Amino acid sequence: MSTVIAGATMSVDGFIAGPEETGFEHLFAWYEGGDIPFETTHPEIPFRMTAEDTAHVRAMLDDAGVFIVGRRLFDLTNGWGGIHPWDKPVVVVTHRVPQEWIAAHPDAPFTFVTGGVKEAVAVGHEIAGERSVVVNGGTMARQCLEAGLLDELHVDIAPVLLGAGVPLLGPFTGGPILLDDPEITPGHRVTHLRFRIR
Repeated sequence: MSTVIAGATMSVDGFIAGPEETGFEHLFAWYEGGDIPFETTHPEIPFRMTAEDTAHVRAMLDDAGVFIVGRRLFDLTNGWGGIHPWDKPVVVVTHRVPQEWIAAHPDAPFTFVTGGVKEAVAVGHEIAGERSVVVNGGTMARQCLEAGLLDELHVDIAPVLLGAGVPLLGPFTGGPILLDDPEITPGHRVTHLRFRIR
C-alpha cells in the first residue's frame, strides 16, 4: 500500500499560515530564492528555486500520486480553477459536495468525499496506486494522525516567527507519538525535514 504523508511549510513557532491568511510571503520565500525556473500548471504562480530546493520539490512530486485537502483550502483557492498547481489529482474532504463547481469543471481530476479522512485516504490509495498519498497540513493532517493513518511527516521550516495562526497539527489525542530522527535537507530560507512516524 502507498505511503501516507502529511506535509507543509511551517514557521519556527509551528504555523502554516498566519492570522487571517497572512505570512505566506515569509513561509514561501524559498520558492523564489533561486535562479532555476520551476513551472506549474498556473503561469501566474512561477517559482525560481535553488538547485537544492528544486531537487527536493521534484523528488516530492515524482513520489506523490494524489493530494488530500480540506474544504477550507479548496474554497480559498476555488479549487485552483480545476487543476492543482502541481498537476496532481485531488481528494477534497467536505460536508457538502460543491455541485455547481463540479458542473463548471467537468474534467477536473477532483474527488469529493463526505465520509471524513478515513474515506479520503482509502480513495487516495486507489488513485495513487504505488505512489504516495499526500495530506495537507492543518486539520486534515491532525485528523489523519489521530486516526493512525500517517506514515511520514514532512515539514519545510521557514525562518520566521508568525506568533499565531493555523498550526501544523494543533492539539491532538493519542499522544505522545514518536518519530524517527529526521532526514535533513538544507535549502534557501528553508530547512526540509522528513520524519518517519514510529
